[in-house]
Amino acid sequence: MNMQAMLKQAQKLQKDMMSAKEEIDSMEFVGESSLVKVTVKGNKEVVKVEIDKSNSLDADDLEMLEDMFLVAINEAFKKVDETTEKKMGKFGNIPGLF
Repeated sequence: MNMQAMLKQAQKLQKDMMSAKEEIDSMEFVGESSLVKVTVKGNKEVVKVEIDKSNSLDADDLEMLEDMFLVAINEAFKKVDETTEKKMGKFGNIPGLF
């Protein structure tokens, strides 16, 4: 294979990778934990936080609520990572790329 063909193939691979990454970044992922629902974008930007208002919370429940936020956000980020691995894994592991 000549050098120009290899370069063209590398450029196509880079374009495909960037397209896949852009697709992931534009997707939304939802993490839920009991009274809390968190929506994040593929770039791990928190878009929305929802608290189930059907349950009344008092001051004693705030610490528990903070833990629920943590669980829900981490669940949403885990979904982002799983989708990224699924879509980007076909390109191999290129250190420092994303």
